Amino acid sequence: MLLNDTPLTGSDLLQRFQALDRFLLDHQVLWRPKPFTVLELPWEHDHPELAAWLRSRSLDDAESVHNSPEQLDAPAPFPALAATAAQLSVVGELPATPLGKLPNQLTVDVPGRKWQQIEAFASRLDFAETPQQWLDWCAGKGHLGRLLARNGKPLLSLEYDPALVEDGQRLSDRLQLHARHHQQDVLAPDVREHLQAEHTAVALHACGNLHVRLLQLASAQACRQLAVAPCCYNRIDSEHYEPLSHAAQSSTLQLSRDDLRLPLAETVTAGARVRRQRDGSMARRLAFDLLQREVRGSNDYLSTPSVPPTWLDKPFADYCRDLAALRGLDLPTGTNWQELEAKGWQRLAQVRNLELVRGLFRRPMEVWLVLDRALFLQERGYRATLGAFCATRMSPRNLLLLAERI
Repeated sequence: MLLNDTPLTGSDLLQRFQALDRFLLDHQVLWRPKPFTVLELPWEHDHPELAAWLRSRSLDDAESVHNSPEQLDAPAPFPALAATAAQLSVVGELPATPLGKLPNQLTVDVPGRKWQQIEAFASRLDFAETPQQWLDWCAGKGHLGRLLARNGKPLLSLEYDPALVEDGQRLSDRLQLHARHHQQDVLAPDVREHLQAEHTAVALHACGNLHVRLLQLASAQACRQLAVAPCCYNRIDSEHYEPLSHAAQSSTLQLSRDDLRLPLAETVTAGARVRRQRDGSMARRLAFDLLQREVRGSNDYLSTPSVPPTWLDKPFADYCRDLAALRGLDLPTGTNWQELEAKGWQRLAQVRNLELVRGLFRRPMEVWLVLDRALFLQERGYRATLGAFCATRMSPRNLLLLAERI
């Protein structure tokens, strides 16, 4: 199936969803097990050459392709999987409309990258009918809403944090906008009274249940238009994902809350110090995992609580003893701590390289999830379009769902 690099709409939404559904179902053994918690992955027996090749690579090798695993020249079946994953993940860029010259006051208190995302989002809102009234959902200080309301259309911004509401109202009043910033828990029952059929509802990176709640309520209230860029799919109350559309409800694919973390597993750009701290923490946890398996006489992973970064300043032996105390374990004497710590770093390199296989399924799962949302709105009487609103380097969560009542 050759796919065009265009936004998805109409029958393409269901066709792509079904193709992704088959791909994810057929290869569950590759993306469900986590190398961090399993010493030997189930698929390694079936693909020994790929497993050995990945395990032989360094930590730097893994880091160099973490955010683009499809570029890795690895043994079979990696190349074929990478090609299929990339093809099924293709979502074209939404057309952009120039915003023109903007008042400098709009960028007050907005970090540079965030403002780039806001501008990119706002430039992609191409609706058949001109929006008449904006609703900014989980608005923060309302920077997105202010940009959209700059030409005089009314704006209602809903935000839970009263301090952000106060700041947002102050900024809107300074620009003399027709804007009201309202303190509101969007998960509370009374939020429904704020949604009206005249609204064009927008949400930029509202997490999990927060954006799902908007889709459900806005469609129930027949809001004329929606523009939603989802984020943090794992921020849900239930242990398992609850599909929205008929197509997803009919699928046999079941996703746990932990599975929903996979689309978010890119390496975040960070300085050298932060990377060293992150790697050091993971290497120590992996070393302790080897020790606890020996102590308990069990090959099962034992979850450990989060500990302060200052724990990394402790000698490795003290770190392990203190972590064992938190889990009620008695450690044996005579442990070769230097050797164990080295094994932790070796295992970290193997884990990061083995995770590249799971990495092939990050974007397919994310597109599957957003297509579930698009199909849900389509079933509710909307014309839905899914496309990218910015480059991934600006934001990995760059998928934008547009919907307009038919």
